[in-house]
Amino acid sequence: MSTKVSVWIKAARLRTLPLSFSGIIAGSSLAYQQGFMRYEILLFALLTTLLFQVLSNFANDYGDGVKGTDNDDRIGPKRVLQSGLLSRSSLKKGMIITAITALLSSSTLIYLAFDSWVYILLFLLFAFLSIWAAIAYTVGDRSYGYRGLGDVFVFVFFGLLAVLGTVFLYTKSLKLDHLYIALIIGMLATAVLNLNNMRDCENDKKSGKNTMVVNFGLQWAKKYHLSLILIPFVAALVYTVLHYASLQSALHLIVFIPLFKHLRFVSQLKDPRNFDPELKKVAVLTFLWSILFTLSYL
Repeated sequence: MSTKVSVWIKAARLRTLPLSFSGIIAGSSLAYQQGFMRYEILLFALLTTLLFQVLSNFANDYGDGVKGTDNDDRIGPKRVLQSGLLSRSSLKKGMIITAITALLSSSTLIYLAFDSWVYILLFLLFAFLSIWAAIAYTVGDRSYGYRGLGDVFVFVFFGLLAVLGTVFLYTKSLKLDHLYIALIIGMLATAVLNLNNMRDCENDKKSGKNTMVVNFGLQWAKKYHLSLILIPFVAALVYTVLHYASLQSALHLIVFIPLFKHLRFVSQLKDPRNFDPELKKVAVLTFLWSILFTLSYL
């Protein structure tokens, strides 16, 4: 039994969860700054995004495994379908159960947050779209991850929807400067995907997975990566100036110091295997940014 549990934990790829929590934490912080905080909403928002992320990880394992993209040439960690630890049917059942659980969790969250049918129906639509996006990234003949659209979807779902959607759950309103925070989380999350795609570029090309890195090349991807870090820094700086009260307001900017060091390192990288540690680093730093952003405006 313990072996089966460990296999499913491996398939869930728990190391990806802090990144998915970042948008919820940042959005909750924005709501808190306006005097709104309901801990039951925070709890179910975190649970729902956890389930969406696990569903996405199961689906990626399944989709890339079925298509043959996960093979011996892939540099990243071995996946469970590729390794034979789970069968296609078992992984598909896991996806279905996780999708249903995610829908139940998101429905509970929506019930707790809203009493307006307009908002309820709108956010139920967002929930269904999130489940579809989690699965369709690699599963199916028209999976958007194989057509170079992964970056767009990561920015929208990890940034815009996660941050702005979370704020709206608490406040039922949005402010223009919330876009700065959504942009920061969305672009940093996209940077993690870009590192993943730079790492797997050669194998993706052979497998017909036409990511943006495959389409435009590694040197272009490095310049693109520079923008994915620098634009969030500018956005964080602008938000700090707009809301400056004391030095504490600038606490979250500290995270960009290791991110700038990361940029210099990435610009010099040639061996694709060396992108993997950087991927983990940016994911953790994005999560840390969301925590420090919260502390900056307590």
